Amino acid sequence: MHCEPPDMVCETKIVAAEDHEALPGAKKDALLAAAGAMWPPLPAAPPPEPQPLGGAGGAGLPEGRGVHIREFRAAEQEAACRIFYDGIMERIPNTAFRGLRQHPRTQLLYALLAVLCFVLTRSLLLTCLVPAGLLGLRYYYSRKVVLAYLDCALHTDMADIEQYYMKPPGSCFWVAVLDGNVVGIVAARAHEADNTMELLRMSVDSRFRGKGIAKALGRKVLEFALVHNYSAVVLGTTAVKVAAHKLYESLGFRHMGSSDHHVLPGMTLSLAERLFFQVRYHRYRLQLREE
Repeated sequence: MHCEPPDMVCETKIVAAEDHEALPGAKKDALLAAAGAMWPPLPAAPPPEPQPLGGAGGAGLPEGRGVHIREFRAAEQEAACRIFYDGIMERIPNTAFRGLRQHPRTQLLYALLAVLCFVLTRSLLLTCLVPAGLLGLRYYYSRKVVLAYLDCALHTDMADIEQYYMKPPGSCFWVAVLDGNVVGIVAARAHEADNTMELLRMSVDSRFRGKGIAKALGRKVLEFALVHNYSAVVLGTTAVKVAAHKLYESLGFRHMGSSDHHVLPGMTLSLAERLFFQVRYHRYRLQLREE
C-alpha cells in the first residue's frame, strides 16, 4: 500500500544543530527573549528523587518537574514509535464511542434502524440488540482504519525519524525525557510555500499525562518557529477528547474550523466504512507575525 505521510496527529520537522548555530547571536537572543515573554517557562523546581516508571511516586510528580525537552536521538527511535503507537491506539474507542456524539445524523440513522427492526420483528429483544450491534461495528471499523493509518505512519516518517525530521532544514523532532526515559514526543515540519510551520506527532505516555509535559513540548515547537522566523504555526487533529483541544487553546492556537469529510491514510471510503466510521478533523493556527 502506497502511503503519503499521514496527518491524523500533529506532525512537525526539526532543524539540525548546525542550523541553530547559524543564527546571529543578537537576533537569536532577541527572538528567544520574545518567546519567553509569550510562553513563560515552567516553574523551576529542585531535582526530583529517582522514581520508578509507572510507580506511585511517578504519578505524584509536580507539573513539569524533572522533565527535559531535547532533540531526538537515533537511539530513541523505538521509544518514540512506542509512544506514538500507544497514543494512536487510544483513538479506536474514542472515535467509535465518544466520537458518535459529534455526529447527530449518524445517531438519527442508528435510531431509525432500531425502529425499523422493531417494526419488522415486533421483538423488543432484537430491537435492544441493534444498538449493541451498531456499536460493535463502529469499533470494528474504527480499529480497521486506525491500524491502516498506523501502518502508513510506521512505514513513512515514523520509520526513520532521523531522516524525515532531523536532517531537512526547517524540521525537527523533540522528546520529553523523565528520569532517563522518553515519555513524550512532538515534531515540527516547515511549509515554505506559506512560511508556516506544522506541529504534529504530539503524544505523551499515558502514565505521565496531566503534568505539563504536552504543554512544554508545544512551547518548544512555538519557540523553534519564532526563532526561525515562521509567520504562523498550524496543526490538524482528529482528537475527540476535550482536553486535547483545551491544550492547543492554552498555547494560544485559534480554532480555524472543522470538517467531517477528512480522508485518513488507509480509508477505503466503502459504504460500510462511511456508515460506521466518522472522524471530525479540526484545524488550528497560531499567528506569530503579520504576513
